[in-house]
Amino acid sequence: MYTADERSALRDALVAEARADPRIAGAALTGSAAVGAEDEWSDVDLALGLTPDASQAAVLADWTALMYGEHGAVHHTDVWSRTTIYRVFLLGSTLQVDIAFAPAGAFGAVGPTFRLLFGEAVQQPASSAPPPLDLIGMGWLYALHARSSIARGKVWQAEYMISGVRDHVLTLMCLRYGVPHSQGRGLHLLPSVTTSAVEATLVRSLEVAELRRAFRASVDVLLAEAEFVDAELAVRLTGPLRGLTASADRGS
Repeated sequence: MYTADERSALRDALVAEARADPRIAGAALTGSAAVGAEDEWSDVDLALGLTPDASQAAVLADWTALMYGEHGAVHHTDVWSRTTIYRVFLLGSTLQVDIAFAPAGAFGAVGPTFRLLFGEAVQQPASSAPPPLDLIGMGWLYALHARSSIARGKVWQAEYMISGVRDHVLTLMCLRYGVPHSQGRGLHLLPSVTTSAVEATLVRSLEVAELRRAFRASVDVLLAEAEFVDAELAVRLTGPLRGLTASADRGS
């Protein structure tokens, strides 16, 4: 496990290395450090803006070698957002280090957690939330597959699909209350009276009777949340979705 001092020292070293790299025109803190909200579990989050003539691939390769050679990285994975690549490193200390490599013109805030350290940021389009109707659609799609998984005796797939219904419902709740929706970051901010209904969707065992119970509960909360988005759609979905749970209960 890493300490807060070790995390700060690494972040300072990376910022110094960014200042010394002529291919990097700007850097910013992102994540919790940008808004003074770090705790003992926080990661290192850094955004780097490249110069117009810099090769993103070359900078990425050099910084990856730096992370492995000097800072104890043991693995990494990539996440893309538009033209920016976020390389996420796992250190041997279990510290996560996220470094965004943004081409010229793509360096700037896409959310509220962005604090410029040096260089100039360019205004970026704000990241958009998933459309609620799409979330409802994915919810009933997972419900369809939950029913068929139960019928086929594929208990692990059934658990996966029931959990998928729940996850989309929770995202809908985050959007409704205006809290962060990505990766469950705002779930702790939801009112307990809202999330308490979702507890029943948790699958407590792989027994078929338990899967059927959790499936019914997941459909209940999906329909309830759909009412807040489009009451008429919720009415249209009620018959088919209740039919799914009834079919699962009959074993057909």
